[in-house]
Amino acid sequence: MAVSNKGLILKEYPKGLPNADKHFELVPRTIDIKNLNLGENEIVVKNIYLSLDPYVRFTLREPEPEYVSVDTLLEKRVSIGQVIIGVGVSEVVKTNNPNFKVGDLVYGPVGWEEYSHIKSDFAAIFSPINKESLKDIPLSYYASLLKMGGLTPYASLISIGKPKKGETIYVSAAASAIGLLVGQIAKIKGLKVVGSAGSDEKVDYLLNELKFDAAFNYKKTDLNKALSEYCPNGIDIYYENVGGQTLETVLNHCNQFSRIVVCGMISQYNLPFNEKYGVKNLEIIFLRSITMQGFIVSQYLGTDIQNEFEKDFTEWIKAGKIVYREKVIDGIENIAEGFVNLFDGRNIGRTIVKVSDY
Repeated sequence: MAVSNKGLILKEYPKGLPNADKHFELVPRTIDIKNLNLGENEIVVKNIYLSLDPYVRFTLREPEPEYVSVDTLLEKRVSIGQVIIGVGVSEVVKTNNPNFKVGDLVYGPVGWEEYSHIKSDFAAIFSPINKESLKDIPLSYYASLLKMGGLTPYASLISIGKPKKGETIYVSAAASAIGLLVGQIAKIKGLKVVGSAGSDEKVDYLLNELKFDAAFNYKKTDLNKALSEYCPNGIDIYYENVGGQTLETVLNHCNQFSRIVVCGMISQYNLPFNEKYGVKNLEIIFLRSITMQGFIVSQYLGTDIQNEFEKDFTEWIKAGKIVYREKVIDGIENIAEGFVNLFDGRNIGRTIVKVSDY
């Protein structure tokens, strides 16, 4: 018997900011799970929670001749008419894979749809969720915080930022899902934490809820003056989420041997190739022996640092050392609007879509 399998497809490539109605379409479909023939190591999952992440915007780009693509997860483009791919928490409902049984809870790459047929190559990177842990931790946390959403700030800050007690870190987009975790990890490690955000509400959250040492509204404050005031001894670690002119200004305040962790450049995501901002003072990188490094979170999967992350974050959450804020949107019909709203600057923390009950 076929069941509903509504999915969100790409209707048109966005030029600039994506629009929920213009660029996406929720299409009615069905899936006959009982009669679906699975190939070797394939599984079918019922999606429960989907994480909405800005990186998905990279997959929604029309091919550009100026851009030389490399075959990484973030650069795999979605074709017109194809279901958008993200990550989330799901329940296995059919399996031909010895690593998974029906009823298992798993985390991995899935379509923005009610059910996903997972091929063997994607099934290989799915990870199980221990049901015993749900006594203490909400299942929605596994859609991001305790998986890639937490591993991203933890692993990159530790391995690239190399934080040392007493240093100063500046975090741009500090009230974002990644930024607020970076700041809290840095506080636990004994750093002076300075962050910026785009509203007074977000600044208040950073200062009073997350206990940042300093925070400011970049829309109301000159960035150069703010960094001079709040980072008088310079910046030892810059956690980069914005790019463009922000990066250009921050470079002037970076100390010798400072580290720049490049997680994202959201100010540039929705710009055509020829309109992206060209940073003019990159020579500071070699003049001050600055390390500037990007990363893809999947490079940390299966490593010692992933094991350290899972141990530390579980302990920190239970001890109340990590304050986590997530917005849960109910229903797959609201996923397009939820994704588009990631780019309007109003969100604090992580946005999760609840697709089904568990």
